[in-house]
Amino acid sequence: MTRPSTTPATAGEVFTLIRSGSATTRSEIGKLTGLSRTAVSARVAALQSLGLIADDDEGPSTGGRPPSTLTFANSSGVVLVVAIGRSRAQLAVTDLAGTIIAAEDIDKSVGVGPDELMPEIAEHLSSLLAQVQRSSSEVIGIGLSIPGTVDVAAGASLDSPMMAGWDGVALAPYLASVTTAPLFADNDANVMALAELSERRESAPNLLMIKASTGLGAGIVMGGILQRGSLGASGEIGHTKTAAARGMKCRCGDVGCVETVASGWALVHALRDQGRSVGHVRDVVRLALDGDSEARRLIRSSGRLIGDVISGAVNLLNPEVLIIGGDMAEADELFLAGLRESVYGNATALATRKLQIASVSHGAQSGILGCAVLVLDHLLSAREIDLRIAASPQN
Repeated sequence: MTRPSTTPATAGEVFTLIRSGSATTRSEIGKLTGLSRTAVSARVAALQSLGLIADDDEGPSTGGRPPSTLTFANSSGVVLVVAIGRSRAQLAVTDLAGTIIAAEDIDKSVGVGPDELMPEIAEHLSSLLAQVQRSSSEVIGIGLSIPGTVDVAAGASLDSPMMAGWDGVALAPYLASVTTAPLFADNDANVMALAELSERRESAPNLLMIKASTGLGAGIVMGGILQRGSLGASGEIGHTKTAAARGMKCRCGDVGCVETVASGWALVHALRDQGRSVGHVRDVVRLALDGDSEARRLIRSSGRLIGDVISGAVNLLNPEVLIIGGDMAEADELFLAGLRESVYGNATALATRKLQIASVSHGAQSGILGCAVLVLDHLLSAREIDLRIAASPQN
């Protein structure tokens, strides 16, 4: 690849080549960017001054002295991640490549407010940092996800009936005792979409991520870019109206939402109404996997009903892949069978001609890995690296 622009490649762009593995030696950087040896050396030196890259073992020789190999110093800092769900919060520490170093789950009761949960999260994050022997000064950022619409700029829930007591409450101050690093917040389905994009950036730059758990949501990626919409409310599929729920009251206060018949909470209530002892959609999934006929019927029906709703999105967006995550994805054989039935039956033949439908790549860790990507894609972007270099004392 050659750089299309006539503007010389910046240090940040050189870092992107090294971080992605596209270039591992100074000569490769020169070939890809057209920079002179002196210019490459200057940019490499600037990156080394930030501790972002290092000279590793010598590379293969092509005659003469073997070239040194440049590597991304992914252990030079850490990221804290917090994926808050409606019944549990997943916490982790990752390195700068997004690899999980330590992780922990916190079970919580549905409806707990930020004043109760966030201090507990802060305490557990501090414990995780101590466990991996890293200091707060080594944290470059915090990635946090919550259900519902998120005000990304404010780092707070936005007008979400499912997050009572959270709307408009800035979450970064709760974690100031852990680190002063910046906090990046987004919707739970959006961060899962980011995790998938990091795996499929070349093969599927257009993807639709469906989270089917206690609630329902979607993350939309078009042209390799996450689409949040004008108010950050894109992907709120759970409150799309469906004939199957006509007249039925949703927990959001409206009627006719697909969540009333297809979400995890709806399946739990359906089994409870039959006298069954279930507390969470994970219990429904376990029953289904153990062969319970009613649980299996409900999960397949859920997939079919959600497929009815998202068929229009498949026609509208024409993604390469439709990815299913969340607790109901654990019963993928059943859930995906119902979803495929509706999507392939209702979407156009052209939109589904090459459409792949698959479960998330990282299973239950998809949310926390997506939170890490949320931080890293911002703080390790070429633009941010160039700003850091410009602000460094050497400049």
